Amino acid sequence: MEETKFHAIFLENEREANHYSCRCLQVMALIAALAWVLNLLGIFIVPPLVMNIGMPVCIFSFLLPTLLRPRMLQLGGWFKYLIMACCILGITVLSIAIPKHTVLAWIAPVLLSCHYYSRRLTASALAASVVCLYAAGIASLFVGEGDPNLMEAFRAQDAVITPEIFGEAVLFFLLPRSAILVGMAFVCITVAKRTRSLLERQAADSAARQRIETELNVATQIQADMLPRIFPAFPERREFDIYASMTPAKEVGGDFYDFFLVDDNHLALVIADVSGKGVPAALFMVIAKTLLKNAVQMGLSPKEALEKVNNQLCENNEAEMFVTVWLGVYEISTGRLTAANAGHEYPAIRRADGIFALLEDKHGFVLAGMEHTRYQEYALEIGVGDTLFLYTDGVAEATDGANVLYGTDRMLAALNQNPALGPEGLLGQVKADIDRFVGKAPQYDDITMLSLQRKASAP
Repeated sequence: MEETKFHAIFLENEREANHYSCRCLQVMALIAALAWVLNLLGIFIVPPLVMNIGMPVCIFSFLLPTLLRPRMLQLGGWFKYLIMACCILGITVLSIAIPKHTVLAWIAPVLLSCHYYSRRLTASALAASVVCLYAAGIASLFVGEGDPNLMEAFRAQDAVITPEIFGEAVLFFLLPRSAILVGMAFVCITVAKRTRSLLERQAADSAARQRIETELNVATQIQADMLPRIFPAFPERREFDIYASMTPAKEVGGDFYDFFLVDDNHLALVIADVSGKGVPAALFMVIAKTLLKNAVQMGLSPKEALEKVNNQLCENNEAEMFVTVWLGVYEISTGRLTAANAGHEYPAIRRADGIFALLEDKHGFVLAGMEHTRYQEYALEIGVGDTLFLYTDGVAEATDGANVLYGTDRMLAALNQNPALGPEGLLGQVKADIDRFVGKAPQYDDITMLSLQRKASAP
């Protein structure tokens, strides 16, 4: 799969390099046309026949890849070789006509080949350029503009090319130019090799990130499936209404909630917050949630369940993670709630004829913090029409763009905006208020809420 990914990236890069190279050749065609015009104006001392034949060939060579660009897909990988061939041919014709003005032009094919990140292509462009450089240099001695410096240096009369001039031209002009071209080409090859290596590494990193994102998406779905999220949760039970939600700050979160019937008359409620974020917190969350549910289903009270799970989590906790937990067992027939708090946020409660207020219950130490920690229980009567609201610190600690905390006061104000709402509407109201407060600021912590409302007993 990674090989396919690499191939796709380099194929896309080759298409972009083809377009870029075509634009460069268009500029070179304009330069050739300008040279032709200057020759017609008498600026270059070149036989008109040479320019009138050579410049159309040169311009056509530079523009041919652009003309064939609509067929680039059909030509496939051969298109880049066509570009190199047209570039070298055009420069060869241009160098035959005006050699002393095209010294730097010979590096163009090598530079263009670098954009393909292929050492083979660059080496091929270099070899073809050196051969054509010599061919153009020799031909220019006979038909081109001629180099006044060369003619003067070797005291040629009437531009007659003698064997001496020919040999010296090769030795002192063509050989140094080809050497410089080769040196520049090796620099370009090194750059191309380095860039290709970086691109391969980028492709590998991209594939790894995509793989991680896929795995995180699966993990997000698994975590969501672990939490009760089908509402109404107990449509056959008319004695209470319950609703919960979790909005993770990352793909997976450390917060969790849970509720389940221990027996026909007892409903367990759990809300918790694992230290940290992301995958480690999610894994610890799965362990803590499973252990808590098992302990309560074994018939342990909230106090006993927290103590048992705390000792279990302390075993081999090399990551030194911990979790805050509020755990309650609600007796459906009487409305009596027995709860214990392991370092979690204070719950909020609203009586049927009142408003929401924090219930400052007895706090114990966090789970997995220290072995053999003891916890205290407390009992609470939930009357008909009363509503219990549980949340994690991601609610109160949500921040806006100025790093101002949302806070429990704003949370209570949001809870009390519409006393007639049931648990689902209540949680939606708080979440909407948090979103309004936060605005476009990023979410740094999971936001988890759970609400229980006691209804009239079933007839």
